[in-house]
Amino acid sequence: MSGSPTTDPGSDPGQESLWRPLRLLQERMDAEIARVYAERRIEGLKPSFVQELLRLHACGPMTITELAESVGRTHSALSQKVAAMRAAGWVETVTGEDARSKRVALTDQARGAIGRLAAEWRATEAALAEVEAEVPYPLSRVVVDIERALERRSFHDRIVEKLAADPAWE
Repeated sequence: MSGSPTTDPGSDPGQESLWRPLRLLQERMDAEIARVYAERRIEGLKPSFVQELLRLHACGPMTITELAESVGRTHSALSQKVAAMRAAGWVETVTGEDARSKRVALTDQARGAIGRLAAEWRATEAALAEVEAEVPYPLSRVVVDIERALERRSFHDRIVEKLAADPAWE
């Protein structure tokens, strides 16, 4: 993969991606975590569910908005995730303080597995720290440095500048 984007209008720019390796790495690591669940016969659990399940265990039932804010996700994304977790039997929706509101709560299945999920989270974080110690420039440092660069100049502004120079955007 070259470092500069292809400008041929007939080419497929989607063939080039600086971040595809990062996405593939994340998918590979999630698959490894899912393998741990399968070995333990924890059915229907996706690694992407665990943070929300742990948060619900720690804080009790929450609205989707509260849960989304607590984990730094959008309401829309969390709503979809809650639907998937509910379909898999990990959460249920219960009536809130008034009859109009609903809260997301753990199911008995989730409560029964929460100790193992917390253990997996701790083990995963320790394994990530171990991997980061083996590389010269850890990903957690890369994220901080990218955030600082984007504070200096937003991603939006950078994209708009590139588009202004591309006649295909006109």
